[in-house]
Amino acid sequence: MNASKEPPFAWEPITPRGVAVFARASFERLFVVQSIFALIGAAAVVFLLSHGIYPTINSAISQLPDSGQIHSGKLEWRDDSPVMLAEGKILAFSVDLEHGGALRSPADFQLEFGSDSLRIFSLFGESEINYPPGYVIAANQTDARPAWGAWAPDILGLAAIGTFFALFISWAVLATIYFLPVWLICLFTNRDLNFRASWKLAGAALMPGALLISLSLVLYAIDGRFDLVQLCFAFSMHLVIGWIYLFISPMFLNRALATEKKNPFTHTGGESPKVRS
Repeated sequence: MNASKEPPFAWEPITPRGVAVFARASFERLFVVQSIFALIGAAAVVFLLSHGIYPTINSAISQLPDSGQIHSGKLEWRDDSPVMLAEGKILAFSVDLEHGGALRSPADFQLEFGSDSLRIFSLFGESEINYPPGYVIAANQTDARPAWGAWAPDILGLAAIGTFFALFISWAVLATIYFLPVWLICLFTNRDLNFRASWKLAGAALMPGALLISLSLVLYAIDGRFDLVQLCFAFSMHLVIGWIYLFISPMFLNRALATEKKNPFTHTGGESPKVRS
């Protein structure tokens, strides 16, 4: 790792050398590049919702009866039970008033509506949620279709905005935690880095992992071979990648120049000091 090749311009936080140069860049430069990566993450979440989840919800609504609702904590359902309303790779909807376990979907998450509660089955186990007694929830096409049509775009917008700001907040918090180890690494490896520069480098080191999880979300939405287990593995790896960049990137910074120490016994006046007899 030749420190003399330290890049002069910060623009790509993909390689360790590219991450390292953000330590010398301005906060504005870091903010602009983080904004681009946050937009990529927000787009990945929107893609997951619109291509991996929304089609199943639309199919489930199209299978609802003309009448039905959840009222006073009870599901009023007059059609067949148990019945699978819709099923996709990620999400499945079914109705089993008795929760008899007759229908199980290979989808990663199955929402089963019973007479008194909603059961959620997934890789992480089974959970049950009682219907809220004080609300009336439509369980028919007549009411559910226009309501979902009105809320679906807003949910995508809120998901995009929430993801964008959540990434910025998490990066700021993690950079505040990680900057001290970065500074210590630079101190012991004789790299010239102060606290502010260490914080910027720590913030830049988190972006490669964010790019990995964004790509993983897209693959999870469209690729049948990329399942929930692999997505969980990618999530854990995006944290590990951040740690790897934190330790490797400082090695691409210039070493601190040793200050020349003056000899207190050396006379700098040009003449030799006189010795009294």
